[in-house]
Amino acid sequence: MFIIQPHYHAIARTAQDYERMAMSGVVAVAEPAFWAGFDRKYPETFIDYFRQITEFEPTRAAQYGIQHFAWVAVNPKEAENPELSLEVLKHMPEFFQKPNVLGVGEIGLHLSSKNECDIFQAQVELALKYDQLILIHTPHLHDKMIGTRLILEILDGMNVNPDKIWIDHVEEHTIRMVREKGYWSGFTLYPITKCTATRACDMLEMYGFERMMINSSADWGPSDPFTLQECVLEFRRRGNSIQAATEIFYNNPCRFLGQNPKWKLRPIHISTESDADGVVFC
Repeated sequence: MFIIQPHYHAIARTAQDYERMAMSGVVAVAEPAFWAGFDRKYPETFIDYFRQITEFEPTRAAQYGIQHFAWVAVNPKEAENPELSLEVLKHMPEFFQKPNVLGVGEIGLHLSSKNECDIFQAQVELALKYDQLILIHTPHLHDKMIGTRLILEILDGMNVNPDKIWIDHVEEHTIRMVREKGYWSGFTLYPITKCTATRACDMLEMYGFERMMINSSADWGPSDPFTLQECVLEFRRRGNSIQAATEIFYNNPCRFLGQNPKWKLRPIHISTESDADGVVFC
């Protein structure tokens, strides 16, 4: 089956990761703007980074037949410096014109400070002004509930379209509040701080497939892009069909990301007939 990796920090991964993904059915990845592991000091550092994920990384992915897309943003971990963040925001619209940029992300909260909230709101306003998709990061571990509630409160006060907002890293204690607001929900398969394949499949069984996406968020930490394939296997082990797996791991990313016309991949239907022409593009 075909798979889309909707949240993947390719800049931190090797060519061998692309090769493994290509051999296991991954046809496209989307790379949100990421924290470098240290706080950047200059706007130009961000701009060069945006150039790397919008100009160089697509050529690396293409060697393995994988389409590469990107997002631009000031990551929540670096939003504590408002002067720097606002300067970076001035340059972000230049990148909205790039052929592989899908929107503003990942934005959100880390420690849920006032500066983080202000920069989060400023980036949402920028996305609304330029009609961009939005990818939101929710905090890790014990701050997740507080941060998620605060994010939703900020969005409540803005004229946003839930169809165009994906709130990522949801877990058992935050998924309900996100879904009640009508936003897209994302499960991130990542050791320690996020979710496992088993827990993700449990939540799919509890809440259904609509507006759900699953990703590995593989980066320079203790992560692995192949956790996405492990989740496909766990999902299929539970008796779910290939079409159901396709809905979650391919069609749902197409439906959300396809709201940006730069995304050309379309949802597919796997025919139940035994003929060789069993894939139908919808």
